[in-house]
Amino acid sequence: QLVESGGGLVQAGGSLRLSCTPSGFTFADYAIGWFRQAPGKAREGVGCINDHDGRTYYADSKTDRFTISIDYARNTVYLQMNNLKPEDTAVYYCGVESPACSGSYSRYVVWGQGTQVTVSS
Repeated sequence: QLVESGGGLVQAGGSLRLSCTPSGFTFADYAIGWFRQAPGKAREGVGCINDHDGRTYYADSKTDRFTISIDYARNTVYLQMNNLKPEDTAVYYCGVESPACSGSYSRYVVWGQGTQVTVSS
């Protein structure tokens, strides 16, 4: 199980940092991805980070405002979101796949419950 936190209501232009922490296991030998799903829309990828080398990958258009990082001491992955826009409003999920970021949604085996991010204009 994964636990996301850090969502909330923020004004356009603001920032939020989401956290993803595993329960009952560690991120060792996994890749951790962030996805989001807005009402009435399909889940879309935000980006991914490999635990073993810290390498990050981002979906198109996410590279300039979103940053994924990993704190090995805390076994926590973060999604830093800056200059948020109303179209970023969605439920944000983290998930894990093994052993590395593949870009394939179907490879994710564990998901969190999601955290709501709402950006007001």
